[in-house]
Amino acid sequence: MNFPYAEPFKIKTIENVKRSTMEQRKQWIEEAHYNLFNLKSEQVFIDLLTDSGTGSMSDNQWAEIMKGDEAYAGSKSFELLKSTVQRITGFKYMIPTHQGRAAENVLFSALVKEGDIVPGNAHFDTTKAHIEFRKSKAIDCTIDEAANTDVFHPFKGNIDLNKLEDVFKKYPKEKIPMVIMTITCNTAGGQPVSMKNIRETGALCKKYGIPLYFDGARFAENAYFIHKREDAYRHAKIKEIVKEMFSYGDGMTMSAKKDGLVNMGGFIATNSEDAYNKATVFAILFEGFITYGGMSGRDMGALAVGLDEATELDYLESRVQQVHYLGRKLMAENVPVQQPIGGHAIYLDANKFVPTIPKEQFRAQSLAIELYIIGGIRGVEIGTILADRDPETGKNRYPDLELVRLAIPRRTYSDNHMNYVAAVLEHVYNTRHEARTGYEIIYEPPILRHFTVKLRKI
Repeated sequence: MNFPYAEPFKIKTIENVKRSTMEQRKQWIEEAHYNLFNLKSEQVFIDLLTDSGTGSMSDNQWAEIMKGDEAYAGSKSFELLKSTVQRITGFKYMIPTHQGRAAENVLFSALVKEGDIVPGNAHFDTTKAHIEFRKSKAIDCTIDEAANTDVFHPFKGNIDLNKLEDVFKKYPKEKIPMVIMTITCNTAGGQPVSMKNIRETGALCKKYGIPLYFDGARFAENAYFIHKREDAYRHAKIKEIVKEMFSYGDGMTMSAKKDGLVNMGGFIATNSEDAYNKATVFAILFEGFITYGGMSGRDMGALAVGLDEATELDYLESRVQQVHYLGRKLMAENVPVQQPIGGHAIYLDANKFVPTIPKEQFRAQSLAIELYIIGGIRGVEIGTILADRDPETGKNRYPDLELVRLAIPRRTYSDNHMNYVAAVLEHVYNTRHEARTGYEIIYEPPILRHFTVKLRKI
């Protein structure tokens, strides 16, 4: 029998949010120099800026917080997290960090040097920034289908193996410290990678003797899509799929603020004793001792519980179905979004949404600002501003996709909130012909500019 799907949890605590007027929001975004990161949270009605650290924890996670062991070295909470990571991922060594970009900083400090090449599938902003900060180069080897939001491909996060092998043939092995595979692929629209592609990428890396590392921030959601979209895994448990995914690689970085279901935390995991030993030096230098790495004991305990909860089918059905509920409502109104809908966010296609705004005037950022002004909804630009300038030429990089990401926090908003978001977006889309001009930059830092950039309306 087919009944409506219901969330596998009930609500114990609520947080009140404030409503505001359009005039107030116009003033606030101007005072924020048209950078949505500069807004105060109380100025936002529905906050879809990120799903990183913005979700709700379970009663079992809160219970584990009360049991946190805050010993500087060798705490019970660390041992719990270590054993959980080993059991779920299969990786032997683990170093906790305070978040995902800290894990990248530690690992890349150990393995990436000036002049290196790091191929992957549409590296996310912090990943690319850490590579380029070290005067190395990130090369995107994502399949071409990822750049067309109208094409339905079940695994748009896949690496194009021909592109990757071309990189392996062009550069000496010593210049390629690793391949980074992001699961799911955030920059491509939260798109998953198939088990077949993970397996074949791992085999190609082994053929050329190059390590494969995962950006595993949303690894559980990736496993869910493998379960749903690859016939061979229809009857497999999520934890079984996760273990197999990671078996084809050499290690991972993790922002636990996503599929770890915690508000702060991360880790590095690897099977390489050499990489582990090198990374521990930088972990102690940047993060703290190797058995806490910038995390409190109670947070490590909550993360251990969260990793188990995030790799259960009931939770993932609820999480992904809410994202797809919003996506279906938007597609029914012909609002241009990246298809198929990913696991953690809706990605609006600004190239189709507001093509009347010149790309040099940051059309995706313009759309995100309009969404905030009209409805008090905060999203984030995944486009030219985020892409930064080319470090060699100093010119803006214009990616194929100009997206606005609406990231849905885990276990936080109701479907009524999704209905509100859909209604606001339909209004903005129906009045899109009024948009003619965008914004210009009046201040930007040399790297990761989207966090602190200041803009002026043209």
